[in-house]
Amino acid sequence: MPGTWHSGGDLSTALDGIAGAGTSAAGLSFGGNVGGSRSNKSAKYDGSSWSNGANISTGRYDLGGAGTQLAGLAFGGNAGPASAVTEEYDGTAWAVSANLSLARYGLGGAGTLQTGLSFGGTDATTTVVKTEEYDGTVWSDGGNLTTARRWLAGAGTLTAALSAGGYVMGTTNSAKTEQYDGDAWSNGSDIAVARRLLAGAGTLNAGMVFGGQAASYSAGTEEYNGSSWAGGGDLLTARRSLGGAGLLAAGLSFGGYTGVRTVTTEEYTGYLAGGKRRATAIVC
Repeated sequence: MPGTWHSGGDLSTALDGIAGAGTSAAGLSFGGNVGGSRSNKSAKYDGSSWSNGANISTGRYDLGGAGTQLAGLAFGGNAGPASAVTEEYDGTAWAVSANLSLARYGLGGAGTLQTGLSFGGTDATTTVVKTEEYDGTVWSDGGNLTTARRWLAGAGTLTAALSAGGYVMGTTNSAKTEQYDGDAWSNGSDIAVARRLLAGAGTLNAGMVFGGQAASYSAGTEEYNGSSWAGGGDLLTARRSLGGAGLLAAGLSFGGYTGVRTVTTEEYTGYLAGGKRRATAIVC
């Protein structure tokens, strides 16, 4: 049977364009759009409720995130102009680190604080294929995406990453999936529903995407086994520009936009048996 979403503890502030890291039992949210202003707030999730964390130095939304609750990484985002700012979190405080080489927002993120990955996005002029790798100190160029996309989802690690969905400049929503091996991106199977502003979680061989903007706000969840996608259980609340964290077996979604910004948090219990997927219709 499909995986299922259930309600978690609400965020204290309604946000969209929010980034995330960590697990469903130890999650981290940061940044976001509070309506006319860019949030510098962060919050920590303990599996049932959110508590305030330290502020990031630069308020921004549509930023990238990676890492854990005690070793988080925030990068890029929309701070008025596109931002290149990188910040590291130790569970108590944020510290500014080396900038991305290209300022951008709507980018994807994966990996850890010591081995982070950023990809895609827009510098406000064009949508880019840019990939950068983080070693805990500085960013360096990685292999380019095969297709330039912004507002895409990311998951996995530096050497086994997943990117999916997004928006291709001058066209429309994308169903594109790409896989990264630490050097280069290669094409994977398309997601069933092309959409932008979706969230991702998990690993390359047990990944997931959820929510986003298709023809309308999407509740759709799709699960990935490293070669193909199958339908998961729908979000309880369809939304775009939401944050994501955790694993396929225990995912976390928070915030987003339903026509208004939301505090909604949901937790996911995924279905994976023997590396095989069931065939399930996807409704968005």
